[in-house]
Amino acid sequence: MESTQPFEINLPEVVAEVRHAFQRYEVALTTNQVEVLDELFLDGPHTVRYGGTENLVGTEAIRAFRQGRSPKNLMRTLHQTVITTYGQDYAVANTEFTREGETRIGRQSHTWLRLPQGWRIVAAHVSWMDAPKTMPA
Repeated sequence: MESTQPFEINLPEVVAEVRHAFQRYEVALTTNQVEVLDELFLDGPHTVRYGGTENLVGTEAIRAFRQGRSPKNLMRTLHQTVITTYGQDYAVANTEFTREGETRIGRQSHTWLRLPQGWRIVAAHVSWMDAPKTMPA
């Protein structure tokens, strides 16, 4: 069956570019490099970040949140990171994460868009869930 998609999924060079941007984000997040985080989110009123306790719409709200956030306990371990690209200019990144001392599992998703200035996050979502209960042997 012939594909009707006007784009290719997971072109290796595009996946590598987005993975690099995602890893840059992760380092900035866990080391509280607010200026890099601000750079990686598209600057504008339509950028959205839904967090574990906040819904932020627009760059100014996201920036204010980042500047007021505690720099403590930011380190985390990523699990099951999946990056999928659609054509040359659009991607989604999803990951799970854990933090020391936290029993819940964190989940994060980003929507990335390639712009002349580079890859930028246009939407992000962070949520938490209880860790699955293991079945008794």
